[in-house]
This record gives sequence, C-alpha cells and structure tokens, in this order.
Amino acid sequence: MLGRSGPVQLSVNGVAHTLDVPRDTALLYVLRNDLGLNGPKFGCGLGECGACTVILDGVAARSCVVPAGIAEGREIMTLEGLGAPGRPHPVQQAFIDEQAAQCGYCLNGMIMTATALLDRHPDPSEAEIRAELRYNLCRCGTHVEILRAVLRAAGRPVAVLNDDVPHTPHAEVPAPAGLEPRIDGTNWRPPSRPASQAPQDEVAGREGGQRVGVVEA
Repeated sequence: MLGRSGPVQLSVNGVAHTLDVPRDTALLYVLRNDLGLNGPKFGCGLGECGACTVILDGVAARSCVVPAGIAEGREIMTLEGLGAPGRPHPVQQAFIDEQAAQCGYCLNGMIMTATALLDRHPDPSEAEIRAELRYNLCRCGTHVEILRAVLRAAGRPVAVLNDDVPHTPHAEVPAPAGLEPRIDGTNWRPPSRPASQAPQDEVAGREGGQRVGVVEA
C-alpha cells in the first residue's frame, strides 16, 4: 500500500516482480518502463479515455491513475497476459475476425474492458456491452466493428446491430479495497484528489520530466 516504504512487489500476468520505484508512481509507467509491457497505452493520463486499462483482481482499472503501491498484493493482468500471437484469447480473436481496429491505439482498453465484462458475465446483452464500453474512447470511429467483436466473443449474432438499444446502466461491480468507481461502477481508480496533490509521475512520467509512453508501439 502507499503508506509503506521499500520496494514494490507486484504480480503481473502471473509473474512476481520486486521493483525499486516510488510507491505513488502510476502503475502504467511501471508496466511500460520497468517491465516492458506496452499493451496498456498512455492516452489522457487522467483515467478518462481507457487506453491504459488493465485487469486488477478481475476488474477493469485505469492504470494511469492507479499508484503502484495500491496495486501491490493484487493480481494484475495486461494485454500481454491474455494470449500469444499464435494463440490469441477469444476476445482478441473476435477483434481480429471483425477487423475491429483502425489506428489501434484504443484497442488495449476495449479488449481488456470486454474481457473483464465477459469473465463476470459471459452472456451480456447488446445494451450491457454498450454500457460497459461507453467510457472507452475511440477517436477513429470504429465503434460498430468493436461492438460486433464483443458480440462475437460473447457468442451472440453480429449480423445486425440495433441502433435503438437503450444505453441502460449495468450492475455495479464491488470495489477493490482502496479504489472507487470511475463514472460507471466497473472501471476503478483511486479516490479523487486535487491536481496539486498528484505525484509528478502521474503528470509527466519518470524520464526527464516528459510524458512517457505516448508514442511507443
């Protein structure tokens, strides 16, 4: 947790790591810079866009605003932990089959959020899928293909999408200790704090005061 001192111990994709980093460093920077896991992307740095999403104890979480110390003792899964190039996860395969990408920058968040949904609710309705993904931003406009991919992964028909499906709220997921709901009750982040109190790592990264992880593949 944040109040402790000493190295941070993280379990990522089933592998234990002991890292000598400040405990308030954003988990995203640790994953990308220290562990070389480039699946989660830096998008907004505010927990708003979803590009940095990882699965934390089974729940989709915005890693750009989760301090590494809060992630200690939890099971962290990144995109790299889902499947391999020759053996993609069913959600990854569905995105391939539906060609649900344009620039691809948002796909980490879309896939990880969809995976967390299907793990806890294997047979979601189209309305529930729309509700789950509504705060994951895709600036290229591939929303239809993404929705088709998640429907395919859920085993639902994808031939026709219903544009009149209401965007109804879904059931909230219990919060992991130390985190609070981010808008929709299923994507989690630490309790809000004034921007003036945010660690410098959350604003600029840890390499020379520049934002880290913006352009890496």
